[in-house]
Amino acid sequence: MNVINLLEINIKLDFKINQLTMGQKIKWGIAGLGNIARKFAADLKLVSQAELIGVASTDKNRAQAFKEEFYGQKAYDNYEDLYCDPEIEVVYIASLNQNHKAMTIAALKAGKGVLCEKPLGLNVEEILAMIAMAQKQNCFLMEAMWSRFNPAIQKAKQWITEGQIGDPKFLYAEFSFFRLDIDSSHRLMDPEKGGGVLLDIGVYPLFLAYLIFGRPKKIVAQSITAKTGVDVQTSMILQYENAQAILYCGIANESDNNAKVGGTEGEILLHGFWHNAQKVELTKGGDARIEDFPLEGNGFIPEIKEVNRCISSGKKESELWSHKDALELGNMVEKVFSIMKEK
Repeated sequence: MNVINLLEINIKLDFKINQLTMGQKIKWGIAGLGNIARKFAADLKLVSQAELIGVASTDKNRAQAFKEEFYGQKAYDNYEDLYCDPEIEVVYIASLNQNHKAMTIAALKAGKGVLCEKPLGLNVEEILAMIAMAQKQNCFLMEAMWSRFNPAIQKAKQWITEGQIGDPKFLYAEFSFFRLDIDSSHRLMDPEKGGGVLLDIGVYPLFLAYLIFGRPKKIVAQSITAKTGVDVQTSMILQYENAQAILYCGIANESDNNAKVGGTEGEILLHGFWHNAQKVELTKGGDARIEDFPLEGNGFIPEIKEVNRCISSGKKESELWSHKDALELGNMVEKVFSIMKEK
């Protein structure tokens, strides 16, 4: 057999392998079947390279109904059986904040990759323990910071990196809506359930500041708390070497929830509920440039595709939202909490 024939065989084998890889479905499980899980599962159905194998809840009827609605194959009335399912490659953990650490570590111990809903942990200690377990088990782990994969935010980041607005100097971002009418037993109002707006939605403005500027030199913060002790409004100023970020999260007011980044030569605006933006605008020299990114499903598809990419290529973390990134964000959240306790 000559060299040309060997090359032809290798090319054909490579092509077949690529075809298999491209057609391979990543097999998912979902643990915790609340509202966020429903939105995620709806988007999972839209991703051709994803397959929902199993779902789990402590309520058997709920698990069965969820499985049928979102075309899963198996329903479990406990999480451990889901983690031990040999078909499942990665588990999306969508339970309440206080359960993230225990559920993530249990899934990792069972050898599963994990996409854990934000915040990854309630504090840095929890995050470190989860990362350590992922590394010990040689399993994939990522915080479900879906905004990092949003195409409009990706475009904004690209423009800034390219110098389209000169040197970025200022960022404003908020995430707020009115929910002060909720009962004190609601998870947002319950400190035992990881309640409060900082953990629930404040991580988004902090994420955007971190994405654009990195970790700040100094943080100043003020909060208004509910009778249960959780924060219902928190304002933050992040000081950098040559820039500032003003951030806000709250459930005391309605808002357009825009975000913007101002630089020495222009400004970028992320329109409306910016954490899942569908439009980004660059203003420079009096001219405006708008790019639209129509929403696919509920907005989780880019995140799902990133996890699929990582799992299929054997990666244990994403370069776009790494263990280090989740830990740095956790450090920022913990710093704000420490400031809140001082006051």
